[in-house]
Amino acid sequence: MKVLIVDDEPLARQRLQRLLARLRPGATVTEAGDGESALRLVRGAPPDLVLLDIRMPGTDGLAVAERLAAMAQPPAVVFCTAYDAYALDALRHAAVGYLLKPVREADLAQAFAAAGRVNRAQLAVLRGDQGRRELVSSGHGGMRAMAVDAVRCLLAEQKYVVAYGPHGALVLDDTLKELEREFPRRFVRVHRGALVALAHVTRLAREDDGWVVELDRIDRRPAVSRRHLASFREQLAAR
Repeated sequence: MKVLIVDDEPLARQRLQRLLARLRPGATVTEAGDGESALRLVRGAPPDLVLLDIRMPGTDGLAVAERLAAMAQPPAVVFCTAYDAYALDALRHAAVGYLLKPVREADLAQAFAAAGRVNRAQLAVLRGDQGRRELVSSGHGGMRAMAVDAVRCLLAEQKYVVAYGPHGALVLDDTLKELEREFPRRFVRVHRGALVALAHVTRLAREDDGWVVELDRIDRRPAVSRRHLASFREQLAAR
């Protein structure tokens, strides 16, 4: 069994190392002190289980979990947290393994049985139903990500959905319906094949063959269907 410990506190990592040595003496254990280092280790040698701190500077545990969830074969995840009782209720509701710091041996043993792969719906619960911070694409060129804040529009193109931002585009595995449901206040439907980021709309423009949305810092101008025109105007006015 291969286990990756991810925590920015050296003492916390040492404690988990000692507990694992007793509970899983044959396990191969590696450590990372931050989220980006953890992701590099996962890409180089995918573990079976990740013991993942939630609160870390920089790329936090939930952002790491989002990247892991996008992998073709993600590892199991057990969150390590010092959250209060309210946050623990969210973890329980999300049905993922978790450990309350300081970690006890009995709790770690139980967490091995409860460990599971984290999905997007569970991560939305952990984030307070605000959705992911990043959209991730996992393809032949490796894993790429785009911050949700940078996305200007999401367009259905052939068999895929493409996210467009100021610095490029990202092909996603998600459907438009899934993204609309996950980010109901951020992205609004303007066409059967298009969602736009309401905060980045500069204007609704009339063209000879209909209406289009102009967005800041990108050239893409998604078409607005007659079906969605009235509701989109209302949402623009209510911003």
